[in-house]
Amino acid sequence: MLETERLVLRRWCDADRDSFARLNADPEVMHYFPKTHDRKYSDTFIDKMQEHLETHGYTLLACERKEEGDFIGFVGLLQQTFEARFTPAVEVGWRLHKHTWGQGYATEAAKACLRWGFEEHLLDEIVSMTYIGNQPSIRVMQKIGMKYKMHFEHSKLPGHWLEKHILYTAHRVDWRAE
Repeated sequence: MLETERLVLRRWCDADRDSFARLNADPEVMHYFPKTHDRKYSDTFIDKMQEHLETHGYTLLACERKEEGDFIGFVGLLQQTFEARFTPAVEVGWRLHKHTWGQGYATEAAKACLRWGFEEHLLDEIVSMTYIGNQPSIRVMQKIGMKYKMHFEHSKLPGHWLEKHILYTAHRVDWRAE
């Protein structure tokens, strides 16, 4: 569905399921999430992303490297409706296998997703959020041109050490000016 210099962002397929389950079961990858997930959760997640695509026209897409053709995780857009001052909102998000970290893949793919959201879906605003201590994801948000908006307490994580979150935003009018 989307291509960058090194990546293909596409619909999920059954061949992604094993690798995605391993991604979600990796404690290092899931460090800034409340817990790791099993195969059943991972399969359900893929099914929900397919439904999200049908409903909204965008979703978190499977991400593969062009040259190797290997599934490395997901990057895409997701409608967020949990209770917060800024929801409902469309979020750009990513989760990649750790062997691909530090190579610029999240930044490259997230930029393509911003373009997709602003140009094809005519979204006015796209957000991104993470735990306040997740510096790698915060750096990606900054690299793709998003701006700090606020700190907030995530309503799905009350009392959890991950409750304190940071929100970044990008707006179509500003993005077009870049």
